[in-house]
Amino acid sequence: MKTQKKSKSRKRGGGQKQTKTLPVMAASVESLLEEISNIEDPIEELQSLKTALLSITESALRDSVSGQRLRGVFSLLDSNRREQVELCVDILELILLALSPEHLAQNYRVELHAGLNHPNETVKILALTQIGRMVEDPNAATEILKNHDILQDVIQCIREEKMAVAKQAIQSLSKLSHSKPGLDKLFQSDLLKVMKDVMAASDIVRYRIYELVVEISSVSPISLGYCANSSLISQLLSELTGDDLIFFTRATAIEMVTTLARSQHGRQYLAQQGIMEKISNMIRGAETDPFSSLYLPGLVKFFGNLAIMDSPQQVCEAYPAFQNKVFEMALDPDPVMNGVALDTLGLLGSTVEGKQVLQKTGEKLKTVLLRISQLANSSATELRVRSLDAIAKLLTLEPEQQTEDLLALTESWFYLLSKQPMDMIRNISTQPFPELHCGALQIFTAIATQPWGQKLMISTPGFIEFVLDRSTGQTKEAKDTKFELVGSLVSSSTAAEILGSQNYINLKTYLREGPYYVSAVALVSTEGAD
Repeated sequence: MKTQKKSKSRKRGGGQKQTKTLPVMAASVESLLEEISNIEDPIEELQSLKTALLSITESALRDSVSGQRLRGVFSLLDSNRREQVELCVDILELILLALSPEHLAQNYRVELHAGLNHPNETVKILALTQIGRMVEDPNAATEILKNHDILQDVIQCIREEKMAVAKQAIQSLSKLSHSKPGLDKLFQSDLLKVMKDVMAASDIVRYRIYELVVEISSVSPISLGYCANSSLISQLLSELTGDDLIFFTRATAIEMVTTLARSQHGRQYLAQQGIMEKISNMIRGAETDPFSSLYLPGLVKFFGNLAIMDSPQQVCEAYPAFQNKVFEMALDPDPVMNGVALDTLGLLGSTVEGKQVLQKTGEKLKTVLLRISQLANSSATELRVRSLDAIAKLLTLEPEQQTEDLLALTESWFYLLSKQPMDMIRNISTQPFPELHCGALQIFTAIATQPWGQKLMISTPGFIEFVLDRSTGQTKEAKDTKFELVGSLVSSSTAAEILGSQNYINLKTYLREGPYYVSAVALVSTEGAD
């Protein structure tokens, strides 16, 4: 982000009014670069150079920078003064971004290699960022692939204490693996041994390497094949399903495996390894494990994501322990378990197939819907918001999904929430918490396109007036959510007939005026109060 802002500043500097100053500023950059390495205390000159760089275009910058002059700035990184080092980093960010990746690879490999071993994390990140640019460029990548020491030091950066450095190293290596030569270099040279040696540093570093491997595996079946052949994927899976484990590592492993399952080839690989069945068995065995609360939420999230990506019906039928556990967690006194259950039920219920699967559970679902309603009414605010979100997803039907059976299903679920569900949700919407107000409005939006929902709205005294009242919910989010509700009503083909022509016209007027409209009467009233 920082670099982008500076880049924009340079472009502004290239405007018509400042054209005459560009040669002057470029000359200033040249002279400052030439002098700077010979000054004992260069702080002031570095600040002037940074200002000058921000005032010229990238093309002018490229023309004014020679390799020898730029090496003077690199040499100033060798200092114990943090201010000097950070100014040099800012300057180099601006200049290097103006140079092509191929030019960098051909001319600044030594300097960037030194940057990877610098004690200051901002210098390391600068070097890693530029190497990331190079490995994305085919010509520059060829140069980098020849330089074994640079790639070895990038891998070593994964063990750095500063997470920002490790993340940048992971990102650069992940980009490198997008080509076959990059995959060959990482997994079919002694760089693989370097990765395995780095993994031994600590549990945290080991999982950083797993993160890299999962990122690479997710790109394509070919990249997954390289990772599988390296034995790193099977090592990760053994951390998840093995018996003699620290539970922290199991919880982290399931997150990694869930990421791997987001790609179709990843899911196929996991199925071939029997991982789905093993995770299902772990859910079943969780009842006798006193530490299961540490990793059980992750196991349930895994199957929730799997159901949405593949088929809710197939997943729930093949692994009934998953669906049973979700219902148990919804009724559990532990708020953490409640939250995961709510999110998973919302995920399942957001699809038609998922709704039909849940409906088949009969009395179990009735009990769970009542529990969700209770959580929406009286629990911690975060859990209430998640409850409202789950209800909204369970009740949502797109216009093309509104068959007679599905409309009857969502209507029956709505009435299972409470004896007076409209009053219940409207009461939540009037409480002085913006997130609850918006959550309740989203439920009304979910039923706004369904004829039974519109009939309920028109038969509830004062409801249409509540929808049209702009004084309720003064935050931007509240105004936007109300506007979405009005839009859903107006877009429905049955709204005009069910709500009545005058109400429909009023709603269309609200929509035309926009979410932030303030009437003249309201303005006069406000000014009078002031």
